[in-house]
Amino acid sequence: MPIHGYRRLFRLAIALLIAWTAVGRPATAHAATPTHPTLNAASIDAYVKAYMERTDLPGAVVAVTRGDQVVHAAGYGHTAAGKAMTARTPVPVASLSKSMTALAVMRLVEAGRVDLDQPVHRYLPEFTMADRRAGKITVRQLLNQTSGMADSAYPDLTRPQAHTLTEAVADMRGARLAARPGTEWNYHNPNYFVAARLVEVVSGRPFADYLAAQVFRPLGMTHTESVDTTDDMPDHARGYVRAYGMLFPRSHPRWFTAGGHGVVTTADDLSQWLIAQNDQGVSAAGRRVVSARSVDVMHTPPKGREYAMGWSLSPSGEKPRQIRHTGQLLTHNAIQTLLPDSRTGIAIVTNTGMISGDDAAVMLDGLVDLAQGKPPTVRTPFTMKADYVLAVLTLLAIALGVLGAVRSRRWARRTADRPLWRVGLRMLPCAVPIVLFAQLTDLAGLFMNREGTLAQLGYAWPALVIWSAAAALASTVVIAARSLAVLRTRRTRVPAARGAQDERVDAEQVFVGEARRGK
Repeated sequence: MPIHGYRRLFRLAIALLIAWTAVGRPATAHAATPTHPTLNAASIDAYVKAYMERTDLPGAVVAVTRGDQVVHAAGYGHTAAGKAMTARTPVPVASLSKSMTALAVMRLVEAGRVDLDQPVHRYLPEFTMADRRAGKITVRQLLNQTSGMADSAYPDLTRPQAHTLTEAVADMRGARLAARPGTEWNYHNPNYFVAARLVEVVSGRPFADYLAAQVFRPLGMTHTESVDTTDDMPDHARGYVRAYGMLFPRSHPRWFTAGGHGVVTTADDLSQWLIAQNDQGVSAAGRRVVSARSVDVMHTPPKGREYAMGWSLSPSGEKPRQIRHTGQLLTHNAIQTLLPDSRTGIAIVTNTGMISGDDAAVMLDGLVDLAQGKPPTVRTPFTMKADYVLAVLTLLAIALGVLGAVRSRRWARRTADRPLWRVGLRMLPCAVPIVLFAQLTDLAGLFMNREGTLAQLGYAWPALVIWSAAAALASTVVIAARSLAVLRTRRTRVPAARGAQDERVDAEQVFVGEARRGK
Protein backbone atom coordinates (compact mmCIF):
# COMPACT_ATOMS: atom_id res chain seq x y z
CA MET A 1 0.00 0.00 0.00
CA PRO A 2 1.40 3.47 -0.86
CA ILE A 3 2.25 5.65 2.11
CA HIS A 4 -0.61 8.02 1.32
CA GLY A 5 -2.92 5.02 1.63
CA TYR A 6 -1.73 4.44 5.17
CA ARG A 7 -2.29 8.11 5.92
CA ARG A 8 -5.88 7.87 4.71
CA LEU A 9 -6.39 4.76 6.82
CA PHE A 10 -4.85 6.53 9.81
CA ARG A 11 -7.15 9.54 9.42
CA LEU A 12 -10.21 7.34 8.95
CA ALA A 13 -9.38 5.40 12.12
CA ILE A 14 -9.04 8.61 14.12
CA ALA A 15 -12.33 9.99 12.76
CA LEU A 16 -14.22 6.79 13.58
CA LEU A 17 -12.75 6.59 17.06
CA ILE A 18 -13.48 10.22 17.87
CA ALA A 19 -17.05 9.71 16.70
CA TRP A 20 -17.31 6.66 18.95
CA THR A 21 -16.05 8.53 22.00
CA ALA A 22 -18.53 11.33 21.32
CA VAL A 23 -21.42 8.89 21.24
CA GLY A 24 -20.14 6.26 23.65
CA ARG A 25 -22.46 3.71 25.18
CA PRO A 26 -25.99 4.66 26.15
CA ALA A 27 -26.04 6.94 29.19
CA THR A 28 -29.09 5.39 30.83
CA ALA A 29 -28.52 4.15 34.37
CA HIS A 30 -28.66 0.40 34.86
CA ALA A 31 -30.67 0.82 38.03
CA ALA A 32 -34.34 1.52 37.50
CA THR A 33 -35.32 4.97 38.80
CA PRO A 34 -38.75 6.60 38.95
CA THR A 35 -39.59 9.57 36.74
CA HIS A 36 -39.32 11.94 39.72
CA PRO A 37 -36.93 10.16 42.09
CA THR A 38 -36.53 11.11 45.72
CA LEU A 39 -33.13 11.77 47.26
CA ASN A 40 -32.85 9.02 49.85
CA ALA A 41 -30.54 6.20 50.86
CA ALA A 42 -32.15 3.72 48.47
CA SER A 43 -31.96 5.95 45.38
CA ILE A 44 -28.36 6.98 46.16
CA ASP A 45 -27.43 3.35 46.73
CA ALA A 46 -28.97 2.27 43.44
CA TYR A 47 -27.20 4.99 41.48
CA VAL A 48 -23.75 4.42 43.01
CA LYS A 49 -23.96 0.65 42.51
CA ALA A 50 -25.07 1.11 38.89
CA TYR A 51 -22.16 3.45 38.25
CA MET A 52 -19.64 1.07 39.82
CA GLU A 53 -20.99 -1.85 37.81
CA ARG A 54 -20.77 0.11 34.58
CA THR A 55 -17.24 1.46 35.09
CA ASP A 56 -15.65 -1.24 37.29
CA LEU A 57 -14.87 1.43 39.86
CA PRO A 58 -13.11 -0.46 42.67
CA GLY A 59 -14.14 1.63 45.66
CA ALA A 60 -15.81 4.83 46.84
CA VAL A 61 -17.30 6.57 49.85
CA VAL A 62 -20.32 8.84 49.54
CA ALA A 63 -21.85 11.37 51.93
CA VAL A 64 -25.12 13.19 51.23
CA THR A 65 -26.86 15.64 53.57
CA ARG A 66 -29.89 17.91 53.46
CA GLY A 67 -30.29 20.64 56.03
CA ASP A 68 -29.03 19.29 59.34
CA GLN A 69 -29.78 15.68 58.45
CA VAL A 70 -27.58 12.95 57.01
CA VAL A 71 -29.42 11.47 54.03
CA HIS A 72 -26.83 8.78 53.37
CA ALA A 73 -23.23 7.99 54.30
CA ALA A 74 -21.73 4.77 53.01
CA GLY A 75 -18.77 3.00 51.50
CA TYR A 76 -18.81 0.83 48.39
CA GLY A 77 -16.46 -1.71 46.88
CA HIS A 78 -13.01 -2.27 48.34
CA THR A 79 -9.70 -0.59 49.04
CA ALA A 80 -6.52 -1.41 47.13
CA ALA A 81 -5.66 -3.68 50.06
CA GLY A 82 -8.88 -5.64 49.46
CA LYS A 83 -10.79 -4.40 52.50
CA ALA A 84 -14.48 -3.57 52.19
CA MET A 85 -15.13 0.18 52.17
CA THR A 86 -17.65 1.48 54.72
CA ALA A 87 -18.84 4.81 56.07
CA ARG A 88 -15.89 4.66 58.49
CA THR A 89 -13.14 3.78 56.03
CA PRO A 90 -10.43 6.48 56.22
CA VAL A 91 -9.84 8.10 52.82
CA PRO A 92 -7.64 11.01 51.70
CA VAL A 93 -9.69 13.95 50.44
CA ALA A 94 -6.75 15.76 48.80
CA SER A 95 -7.56 19.42 48.10
CA LEU A 96 -10.89 19.33 49.91
CA SER A 97 -8.47 19.94 52.79
CA LYS A 98 -8.07 23.57 51.70
CA SER A 99 -11.56 24.56 52.83
CA MET A 100 -10.78 23.01 56.23
CA THR A 101 -7.53 24.96 56.51
CA ALA A 102 -9.47 28.11 55.63
CA LEU A 103 -11.90 27.39 58.47
CA ALA A 104 -8.97 27.01 60.86
CA VAL A 105 -7.74 30.46 59.83
CA MET A 106 -11.24 31.91 60.26
CA ARG A 107 -11.31 30.61 63.83
CA LEU A 108 -8.23 32.75 64.50
CA VAL A 109 -9.86 35.68 62.71
CA GLU A 110 -12.92 35.43 64.94
CA ALA A 111 -10.67 35.24 67.99
CA GLY A 112 -9.14 38.57 66.93
CA ARG A 113 -5.70 37.07 66.41
CA VAL A 114 -5.55 37.37 62.62
CA ASP A 115 -6.78 40.05 60.20
CA LEU A 116 -7.46 38.74 56.70
CA ASP A 117 -6.30 41.97 55.08
CA GLN A 118 -2.98 42.28 56.89
CA PRO A 119 0.26 41.06 55.28
CA VAL A 120 1.15 37.44 55.98
CA HIS A 121 4.62 38.60 57.06
CA ARG A 122 3.07 40.34 60.06
CA TYR A 123 2.07 36.97 61.54
CA LEU A 124 4.73 34.83 59.90
CA PRO A 125 8.06 36.73 59.73
CA GLU A 126 9.83 33.62 58.42
CA PHE A 127 7.81 33.82 55.18
CA THR A 128 10.15 35.48 52.69
CA MET A 129 10.70 35.09 48.96
CA ALA A 130 13.22 36.33 46.41
CA ASP A 131 10.67 38.96 45.44
CA ARG A 132 9.97 42.14 47.44
CA ARG A 133 6.32 42.04 46.39
CA ALA A 134 5.83 38.97 48.59
CA GLY A 135 5.84 41.28 51.62
CA LYS A 136 2.48 42.65 50.45
CA ILE A 137 0.68 39.29 50.23
CA THR A 138 -2.30 39.32 52.61
CA VAL A 139 -3.85 36.40 54.44
CA ARG A 140 -7.01 36.76 52.34
CA GLN A 141 -4.97 36.56 49.13
CA LEU A 142 -3.35 33.34 50.33
CA LEU A 143 -6.71 31.70 50.94
CA ASN A 144 -8.24 33.03 47.71
CA GLN A 145 -5.11 31.94 45.78
CA THR A 146 -4.49 35.44 44.41
CA SER A 147 -1.14 35.85 46.18
CA GLY A 148 0.83 35.93 42.93
CA MET A 149 2.49 32.61 43.72
CA ALA A 150 2.07 29.99 40.99
CA ASP A 151 3.36 26.67 39.72
CA SER A 152 4.90 28.50 36.75
CA ALA A 153 7.29 30.32 39.10
CA TYR A 154 7.62 27.70 41.82
CA PRO A 155 6.62 24.17 40.66
CA ASP A 156 6.44 22.58 44.09
CA LEU A 157 5.51 19.09 42.89
CA THR A 158 8.72 18.84 40.85
CA ARG A 159 10.93 19.83 43.80
CA PRO A 160 12.23 17.75 46.72
CA GLN A 161 9.30 17.36 49.09
CA ALA A 162 9.40 18.91 52.56
CA HIS A 163 8.81 17.00 55.79
CA THR A 164 7.31 19.83 57.87
CA LEU A 165 5.51 23.12 57.36
CA THR A 166 8.62 24.94 58.57
CA GLU A 167 10.65 23.29 55.80
CA ALA A 168 7.95 23.94 53.20
CA VAL A 169 7.88 27.68 53.95
CA ALA A 170 11.68 27.92 54.14
CA ASP A 171 11.99 26.31 50.70
CA MET A 172 10.12 29.26 49.16
CA ARG A 173 12.86 31.76 50.04
CA GLY A 174 14.45 31.43 46.62
CA ALA A 175 11.17 31.60 44.69
CA ARG A 176 9.69 34.57 42.87
CA LEU A 177 6.10 35.61 42.24
CA ALA A 178 4.40 35.04 38.90
CA ALA A 179 2.20 38.13 39.35
CA ARG A 180 1.65 41.13 41.60
CA PRO A 181 -0.38 40.11 44.68
CA GLY A 182 -4.11 40.43 44.13
CA THR A 183 -3.97 40.68 40.33
CA GLU A 184 -4.14 37.05 39.19
CA TRP A 185 -5.62 33.77 40.35
CA ASN A 186 -3.37 30.72 40.26
CA TYR A 187 -4.14 27.39 41.88
CA HIS A 188 -1.04 26.70 43.96
CA ASN A 189 -0.72 24.35 46.93
CA PRO A 190 2.03 26.37 48.70
CA ASN A 191 -0.54 29.12 49.39
CA TYR A 192 -2.08 26.71 51.86
CA PHE A 193 1.26 25.48 53.20
CA VAL A 194 1.93 29.07 54.24
CA ALA A 195 -1.60 29.43 55.66
CA ALA A 196 -1.16 26.27 57.74
CA ARG A 197 2.22 27.43 59.03
CA LEU A 198 0.64 30.77 59.96
CA VAL A 199 -1.93 28.84 62.03
CA GLU A 200 0.89 27.02 63.81
CA VAL A 201 2.81 30.17 64.66
CA VAL A 202 -0.18 32.28 65.73
CA SER A 203 -1.82 29.50 67.77
CA GLY A 204 1.42 28.12 69.17
CA ARG A 205 0.27 24.58 68.37
CA PRO A 206 1.12 22.06 65.64
CA PHE A 207 -1.23 22.57 62.72
CA ALA A 208 -2.72 19.07 62.94
CA ASP A 209 -3.45 19.53 66.66
CA TYR A 210 -5.07 22.93 66.13
CA LEU A 211 -7.20 21.60 63.28
CA ALA A 212 -8.36 18.67 65.40
CA ALA A 213 -9.18 20.84 68.44
CA GLN A 214 -10.72 23.86 66.71
CA VAL A 215 -12.35 22.35 63.62
CA PHE A 216 -12.77 18.59 63.61
CA ARG A 217 -13.86 17.85 67.18
CA PRO A 218 -16.29 20.80 67.41
CA LEU A 219 -17.94 19.60 64.19
CA GLY A 220 -18.18 16.01 65.41
CA MET A 221 -15.56 14.76 62.93
CA THR A 222 -14.07 12.27 65.36
CA HIS A 223 -12.33 10.08 62.78
CA THR A 224 -10.58 12.84 60.84
CA GLU A 225 -6.94 13.95 60.93
CA SER A 226 -4.45 16.02 58.98
CA VAL A 227 -1.12 14.47 58.01
CA ASP A 228 2.12 15.96 56.70
CA THR A 229 2.85 13.60 53.80
CA THR A 230 1.19 10.90 51.71
CA ASP A 231 3.45 8.41 53.49
CA ASP A 232 1.48 9.19 56.67
CA MET A 233 -1.85 8.31 55.03
CA PRO A 234 -3.42 4.85 55.52
CA ASP A 235 -1.53 2.29 53.41
CA HIS A 236 0.52 5.16 51.90
CA ALA A 237 -2.58 6.42 50.04
CA ARG A 238 -2.56 3.23 47.96
CA GLY A 239 -5.23 3.27 45.27
CA TYR A 240 -5.61 2.61 41.57
CA VAL A 241 -4.67 4.11 38.23
CA ARG A 242 -6.68 3.32 35.11
CA ALA A 243 -5.39 2.44 31.65
CA TYR A 244 -7.28 0.89 28.72
CA GLY A 245 -10.19 -0.14 30.93
CA MET A 246 -7.90 -1.94 33.38
CA LEU A 247 -7.07 -1.07 36.98
CA PHE A 248 -3.57 -1.11 38.42
CA PRO A 249 -3.02 -0.79 42.20
CA ARG A 250 -0.34 1.74 43.09
CA SER A 251 1.08 3.33 46.22
CA HIS A 252 1.33 7.10 46.09
CA PRO A 253 4.77 8.67 45.73
CA ARG A 254 5.76 10.80 48.71
CA TRP A 255 4.21 14.27 48.58
CA PHE A 256 4.16 16.95 51.24
CA THR A 257 0.48 17.61 52.00
CA ALA A 258 -0.05 19.57 55.25
CA GLY A 259 -2.55 22.39 54.86
CA GLY A 260 -3.10 21.92 51.14
CA HIS A 261 -4.18 18.31 50.66
CA GLY A 262 -3.42 16.31 53.78
CA VAL A 263 -6.78 15.55 55.45
CA VAL A 264 -7.84 11.93 55.89
CA THR A 265 -11.48 11.44 56.84
CA THR A 266 -14.55 9.20 56.47
CA ALA A 267 -17.98 9.37 54.87
CA ASP A 268 -19.55 9.80 58.32
CA ASP A 269 -17.30 12.76 59.11
CA LEU A 270 -17.76 14.33 55.67
CA SER A 271 -21.47 14.39 56.44
CA GLN A 272 -20.79 16.47 59.55
CA TRP A 273 -18.61 18.82 57.52
CA LEU A 274 -21.26 19.34 54.83
CA ILE A 275 -23.98 20.04 57.38
CA ALA A 276 -21.95 22.81 59.03
CA GLN A 277 -21.17 24.38 55.66
CA ASN A 278 -24.83 24.42 54.64
CA ASP A 279 -26.04 25.42 58.11
CA GLN A 280 -24.00 28.64 58.38
CA GLY A 281 -21.32 27.25 60.69
CA VAL A 282 -23.57 25.27 63.06
CA SER A 283 -22.69 21.60 63.60
CA ALA A 284 -25.16 18.73 63.33
CA ALA A 285 -25.27 18.71 67.13
CA GLY A 286 -26.30 22.38 67.17
CA ARG A 287 -22.93 23.85 68.19
CA ARG A 288 -21.85 27.05 66.44
CA VAL A 289 -18.27 26.63 65.29
CA VAL A 290 -17.92 29.82 63.22
CA SER A 291 -20.25 32.71 62.53
CA ALA A 292 -22.58 32.86 59.55
CA ARG A 293 -20.59 35.87 58.37
CA SER A 294 -17.36 33.84 58.34
CA VAL A 295 -19.03 31.09 56.32
CA ASP A 296 -20.23 33.72 53.86
CA VAL A 297 -16.69 35.11 53.59
CA MET A 298 -15.33 31.63 52.85
CA HIS A 299 -17.96 31.04 50.16
CA THR A 300 -17.66 34.44 48.45
CA PRO A 301 -14.92 34.93 45.82
CA PRO A 302 -13.26 38.28 45.15
CA LYS A 303 -15.01 40.40 42.54
CA GLY A 304 -14.57 38.97 39.07
CA ARG A 305 -13.40 35.57 40.34
CA GLU A 306 -15.03 32.20 40.94
CA TYR A 307 -12.65 30.84 43.59
CA ALA A 308 -13.09 31.59 47.27
CA MET A 309 -11.34 30.03 50.29
CA GLY A 310 -11.15 26.41 49.18
CA TRP A 311 -14.43 26.65 47.25
CA SER A 312 -15.41 27.42 43.65
CA LEU A 313 -18.72 28.97 42.65
CA SER A 314 -20.60 27.68 39.63
CA PRO A 315 -20.79 30.20 36.76
CA SER A 316 -23.46 32.87 37.11
CA GLY A 317 -26.83 31.67 35.87
CA GLU A 318 -25.96 27.97 36.02
CA LYS A 319 -28.64 25.86 37.67
CA PRO A 320 -28.60 24.50 40.24
CA ARG A 321 -26.30 26.96 41.97
CA GLN A 322 -23.31 25.12 43.42
CA ILE A 323 -20.34 25.83 45.67
CA ARG A 324 -17.85 23.05 45.11
CA HIS A 325 -14.24 21.93 45.15
CA THR A 326 -12.33 18.98 43.78
CA GLY A 327 -9.38 17.11 45.22
CA GLN A 328 -6.91 14.96 43.33
CA LEU A 329 -4.10 12.67 44.31
CA LEU A 330 -2.41 10.30 41.89
CA THR A 331 -4.38 7.42 43.43
CA HIS A 332 -7.60 9.05 44.72
CA ASN A 333 -10.17 11.59 43.59
CA ALA A 334 -12.52 13.62 45.77
CA ILE A 335 -15.22 16.21 45.25
CA GLN A 336 -17.65 18.12 47.45
CA THR A 337 -20.52 20.41 46.54
CA LEU A 338 -23.09 22.51 48.33
CA LEU A 339 -26.48 23.26 46.78
CA PRO A 340 -27.46 26.37 48.76
CA ASP A 341 -31.01 26.56 47.39
CA SER A 342 -31.92 23.16 48.84
CA ARG A 343 -29.26 23.08 51.60
CA THR A 344 -27.99 19.83 50.13
CA GLY A 345 -24.40 18.68 50.50
CA ILE A 346 -22.66 15.91 48.56
CA ALA A 347 -19.13 14.54 48.94
CA ILE A 348 -17.55 11.62 47.08
CA VAL A 349 -14.11 10.04 47.32
CA THR A 350 -12.96 7.29 44.94
CA ASN A 351 -9.79 5.23 44.99
CA THR A 352 -8.99 5.96 41.35
CA GLY A 353 -6.67 8.86 40.75
CA MET A 354 -6.18 12.05 38.80
CA ILE A 355 -7.27 12.46 35.17
CA SER A 356 -7.59 8.76 34.37
CA GLY A 357 -9.93 8.26 37.31
CA ASP A 358 -12.29 11.23 37.17
CA ASP A 359 -15.12 9.11 38.59
CA ALA A 360 -15.89 11.36 41.55
CA ALA A 361 -16.87 14.32 39.35
CA VAL A 362 -18.97 12.15 37.03
CA MET A 363 -20.76 10.51 39.96
CA LEU A 364 -21.41 13.89 41.53
CA ASP A 365 -23.32 15.04 38.44
CA GLY A 366 -25.64 12.07 38.78
CA LEU A 367 -26.28 12.72 42.47
CA VAL A 368 -26.93 16.42 41.78
CA ASP A 369 -29.57 15.33 39.24
CA LEU A 370 -31.06 13.08 41.89
CA ALA A 371 -31.11 15.96 44.38
CA GLN A 372 -33.04 18.00 41.80
CA GLY A 373 -35.65 15.27 41.39
CA LYS A 374 -34.31 14.19 37.99
CA PRO A 375 -33.52 10.61 36.98
CA PRO A 376 -29.72 10.32 37.25
CA THR A 377 -27.71 9.08 34.29
CA VAL A 378 -24.73 6.79 34.57
CA ARG A 379 -22.06 8.13 32.25
CA THR A 380 -18.72 6.61 31.39
CA PRO A 381 -15.88 9.03 32.20
CA PHE A 382 -14.39 10.68 29.12
CA THR A 383 -10.91 9.39 29.89
CA MET A 384 -12.09 5.77 29.87
CA LYS A 385 -13.35 6.25 26.31
CA ALA A 386 -10.33 8.31 25.32
CA ASP A 387 -8.05 5.49 26.50
CA TYR A 388 -9.38 3.22 23.75
CA VAL A 389 -8.63 5.90 21.17
CA LEU A 390 -5.13 6.27 22.59
CA ALA A 391 -4.68 2.49 22.49
CA VAL A 392 -5.44 2.41 18.76
CA LEU A 393 -3.24 5.45 18.14
CA THR A 394 -0.42 3.74 20.03
CA LEU A 395 -0.71 0.62 17.87
CA LEU A 396 -0.86 2.76 14.74
CA ALA A 397 2.26 4.66 15.82
CA ILE A 398 4.12 1.38 16.34
CA ALA A 399 2.88 -0.01 13.01
CA LEU A 400 3.88 3.13 11.12
CA GLY A 401 7.26 3.07 12.83
CA VAL A 402 7.88 -0.53 11.72
CA LEU A 403 6.63 0.28 8.22
CA GLY A 404 8.88 3.33 7.98
CA ALA A 405 11.91 1.33 9.09
CA VAL A 406 11.20 -1.54 6.67
CA ARG A 407 10.74 0.86 3.75
CA SER A 408 13.77 3.00 4.63
CA ARG A 409 15.97 1.63 1.81
CA ARG A 410 13.31 2.32 -0.80
CA TRP A 411 12.88 5.82 0.68
CA ALA A 412 16.65 6.38 0.52
CA ARG A 413 16.82 5.32 -3.14
CA ARG A 414 14.01 7.73 -4.04
CA THR A 415 15.92 10.61 -2.46
CA ALA A 416 19.38 9.61 -3.65
CA ASP A 417 19.65 12.38 -6.24
CA ARG A 418 18.61 15.14 -3.83
CA PRO A 419 20.98 17.26 -1.73
CA LEU A 420 21.39 16.07 1.83
CA TRP A 421 19.85 19.25 3.23
CA ARG A 422 16.64 18.53 1.31
CA VAL A 423 16.65 14.95 2.56
CA GLY A 424 16.98 16.29 6.10
CA LEU A 425 14.05 18.62 5.57
CA ARG A 426 11.90 15.70 4.41
CA MET A 427 12.64 13.88 7.68
CA LEU A 428 11.78 16.85 9.89
CA PRO A 429 8.06 15.92 10.26
CA CYS A 430 9.20 12.63 11.81
CA ALA A 431 10.76 14.64 14.65
CA VAL A 432 7.42 16.19 15.68
CA PRO A 433 6.38 13.28 17.99
CA ILE A 434 9.83 13.39 19.61
CA VAL A 435 9.49 17.10 20.35
CA LEU A 436 5.94 16.62 21.64
CA PHE A 437 7.05 13.86 24.00
CA ALA A 438 9.93 16.01 25.26
CA GLN A 439 7.47 18.83 25.96
CA LEU A 440 4.60 16.65 27.20
CA THR A 441 4.68 17.85 30.80
CA ASP A 442 4.77 21.49 29.67
CA LEU A 443 1.82 20.94 27.34
CA ALA A 444 -0.12 19.21 30.11
CA GLY A 445 0.72 22.12 32.40
CA LEU A 446 -0.83 24.56 29.92
CA PHE A 447 -4.13 22.69 29.97
CA MET A 448 -4.19 21.89 33.70
CA ASN A 449 -2.54 25.07 35.02
CA ARG A 450 -0.28 22.81 37.09
CA GLU A 451 3.36 21.77 36.79
CA GLY A 452 4.45 18.18 37.32
CA THR A 453 6.93 15.52 36.26
CA LEU A 454 6.62 12.92 33.52
CA ALA A 455 6.37 10.20 36.17
CA GLN A 456 3.45 12.02 37.80
CA LEU A 457 1.76 12.43 34.43
CA GLY A 458 2.25 8.69 33.95
CA TYR A 459 0.15 8.15 37.08
CA ALA A 460 -2.39 10.77 36.08
CA TRP A 461 -3.05 9.49 32.54
CA PRO A 462 -0.93 6.43 31.66
CA ALA A 463 -2.45 5.89 28.21
CA LEU A 464 -1.54 9.41 27.11
CA VAL A 465 2.09 9.02 28.17
CA ILE A 466 2.37 5.55 26.58
CA TRP A 467 0.97 6.83 23.27
CA SER A 468 3.30 9.83 23.25
CA ALA A 469 6.32 7.68 24.15
CA ALA A 470 5.44 5.07 21.51
CA ALA A 471 5.07 7.75 18.84
CA ALA A 472 8.40 9.32 19.83
CA LEU A 473 10.16 5.94 19.83
CA ALA A 474 8.65 5.01 16.45
CA SER A 475 9.79 8.34 15.02
CA THR A 476 13.29 7.84 16.39
CA VAL A 477 13.49 4.40 14.77
CA VAL A 478 12.28 5.75 11.41
CA ILE A 479 14.75 8.66 11.47
CA ALA A 480 17.63 6.34 12.41
CA ALA A 481 16.70 3.74 9.76
CA ARG A 482 16.30 6.33 7.02
CA SER A 483 19.52 8.12 7.95
CA LEU A 484 21.47 4.86 7.87
CA ALA A 485 19.87 3.85 4.57
CA VAL A 486 20.71 7.23 3.01
CA LEU A 487 24.37 6.93 4.03
CA ARG A 488 24.65 3.37 2.71
CA THR A 489 22.91 4.24 -0.54
CA ARG A 490 25.20 7.18 -1.20
CA ARG A 491 28.34 5.21 -0.33
CA THR A 492 27.47 2.49 -2.82
CA ARG A 493 26.60 5.03 -5.51
CA VAL A 494 30.03 6.75 -5.32
CA PRO A 495 32.11 3.64 -6.25
CA ALA A 496 29.54 2.75 -8.89
CA ALA A 497 29.79 6.23 -10.36
CA ARG A 498 33.58 6.06 -10.32
CA GLY A 499 33.48 2.65 -12.03
CA ALA A 500 31.22 3.98 -14.74
CA GLN A 501 33.51 6.95 -15.23
CA ASP A 502 36.55 4.65 -15.55
CA GLU A 503 34.72 2.56 -18.11
CA ARG A 504 33.94 5.67 -20.13
CA VAL A 505 37.59 6.74 -19.99
CA ASP A 506 38.74 3.29 -21.11
CA ALA A 507 36.25 3.31 -23.95
CA GLU A 508 37.42 6.71 -25.07
CA GLN A 509 41.05 5.61 -24.99
CA VAL A 510 40.26 2.51 -27.08
CA PHE A 511 38.36 4.63 -29.56
CA VAL A 512 41.23 7.11 -29.88
CA GLY A 513 43.74 4.28 -30.30
CA GLU A 514 41.73 2.63 -33.03
CA ALA A 515 41.26 5.95 -34.78
CA ARG A 516 45.01 6.54 -34.84
CA ARG A 517 45.72 3.07 -36.21
CA GLY A 518 43.12 3.64 -38.90
CA LYS A 519 44.98 6.69 -40.05
